[in-house]
Amino acid sequence: MPNGTRIGGTRKAAGFIPTRRLEALTDAVFAFAMTLLVLNIELPDDFDPKTTRDFMQGLAGLSDTFIAYLITFLVLVAFWSGRAQATHEPEMASPSYARATLFHLLWVTVLPFSMLAVSRYDVAGAVWLYSANMILLAVTGILISRATKRDSGREDAGDGRIEFGLLIASAILSMLISLISPDYAMLAYVLNFAAPFLRRRVDG
Repeated sequence: MPNGTRIGGTRKAAGFIPTRRLEALTDAVFAFAMTLLVLNIELPDDFDPKTTRDFMQGLAGLSDTFIAYLITFLVLVAFWSGRAQATHEPEMASPSYARATLFHLLWVTVLPFSMLAVSRYDVAGAVWLYSANMILLAVTGILISRATKRDSGREDAGDGRIEFGLLIASAILSMLISLISPDYAMLAYVLNFAAPFLRRRVDG
């Protein structure tokens, strides 16, 4: 039968391509679209802030673009989530884990913009933007770790508190250093290389 086979009175559609390949492509397209969204958030080429106030005023001028970005990202998440929930897999993520992961990805997609700002503009405000991005990544990372620990029921599951704690501490330190010298503010993130040593001390 060209259009499918009849099983138990119902017709089963003929195979075309593996479902997992189609789902993988769908996920990749959604991820690519979400990532490209941030490329539409850009400061003018002639923008040259001399102070943090100038930088913040420049960001304020992008408020409409930020809002459009956020709304579009959430719409894409809603479409993707609807498709994902319609797919039944042996292992399903809990709502808390899924929400934490999606919010984490939101701040991941913003990272290229904040990194460009801190590399291009030598003002404390750019450092604050980057640091805020790092803190939000760490906080959502903690939420993911807690959801994983709760869902697995394993008390010994790693929660990344040392790594995320160091990231938050280095981000705050970077913001403080930027008040004195924005040029050296990013050096605060070197602290994150100490995470493996602290982890061994705690676990030992």
